Amino acid sequence: MSTSSKMVKTLGFKSLSNYLPNTQHQDTDPSSIVVSTTIGQGSADISIDFQLIRERLRNHKILCVYWDFTNSKWSEEGCSWSGPNNENLCKCSHLSSFTTLMSKKPENIPYMNEITYVGLGVSIVSLLSCLVIECLVWKSVVKSSVSYCRHTAHINICLCLLIADCSFLASAFPDKIPENWCQIFVVIKHFCYLSMFFWMLCLSIMVLHQMIFMFHQMSKKFCLGLCFSVGYCCPLFIVFITFITYNSGKKDYYYTSEACWLVYGGFLKGSIFAFILPVGTIVVINVFCMLVVIIRLLRPSLEVNTKDEKEVAKGILKAVVLLTPIFGGTWIFGFFVLLFDITTGPIAYLVNYAFTLLNAFQVRLRSGLGQFSQFHTAPTKRRKHTSVCSRTFWGNVSFSTNHYTT
Repeated sequence: MSTSSKMVKTLGFKSLSNYLPNTQHQDTDPSSIVVSTTIGQGSADISIDFQLIRERLRNHKILCVYWDFTNSKWSEEGCSWSGPNNENLCKCSHLSSFTTLMSKKPENIPYMNEITYVGLGVSIVSLLSCLVIECLVWKSVVKSSVSYCRHTAHINICLCLLIADCSFLASAFPDKIPENWCQIFVVIKHFCYLSMFFWMLCLSIMVLHQMIFMFHQMSKKFCLGLCFSVGYCCPLFIVFITFITYNSGKKDYYYTSEACWLVYGGFLKGSIFAFILPVGTIVVINVFCMLVVIIRLLRPSLEVNTKDEKEVAKGILKAVVLLTPIFGGTWIFGFFVLLFDITTGPIAYLVNYAFTLLNAFQVRLRSGLGQFSQFHTAPTKRRKHTSVCSRTFWGNVSFSTNHYTT
């Protein structure tokens, strides 16, 4: 405290805030004792380190207020909160009776819901169009066991994301659905998003096998068995263990009812890391596989014995090279979303907008991916079905890249 007087009087009232009316900030509750500070003469700037009576939840703002005796209400004038990194500290430019008010609900980012719903709508339409085109050109593009497994992976990635997106929309308003349905939607989203990444891992395994064992092709039966085991059994096991570990899937342990999603409790704390850690591991493996394949493709063509093998490898490589940066890149923003509390300010807003936009509109690129690879492998009579989608695909590449680089 800086003051022109040496006499400072400070009193603390444990329950006074419960008896003073709170008409101006009805969406908040008192979160500390009332501290009254006075001096004999002069003015002062004061910093108060409050002991919060309850823990501040993530993204919940704290208001530093004083009692305005003239208007008989709590006022923020001349007082400021130090933010989530020093959540107990309030700074005021005058003396009075001070306390803190904590918001009952997390802070909202302007237009975030609208962006999310529009993006999900675009994603669902794109995924449906991708599935329809896969069915139309299936017989023309599936000529070997490798291409059969590759297109099967594309279809399953689209299905997993389609179910996850629909579940996301269905649970968009948690307060309007029964609590048990919120839990069910969290389990579905957890499983489907994990399955999508594990199917990507299957694509990487196919690429690596094609490059290392050029004279040995996996049989269709073995390839499908491996893909379905990795694509569905692994995420099912992770979801089951996580559900049991976190108090049998109870609210605030396995999921939060505020967003119908997994719980984040800090660094390496909370059920959300049963999603982040597997996804991070898969992205690292995918990057390693891509580096191996790219190095092999850059070698002299004599090391690749047949043109067909090289073309197949390139086709699969296109899928992994385009899918992995998009998914890995956008979920890196998701990790930063966990790091930045919304109450931090503009940086948190920017990270949340970037993450939402990239994840909302990346599905248009993803749906174009399968259509693009089909356009280059399908006979001429089938190219009419995919030419428009291929042009849309390249337009979406530049659109998503622009957002990613910002």
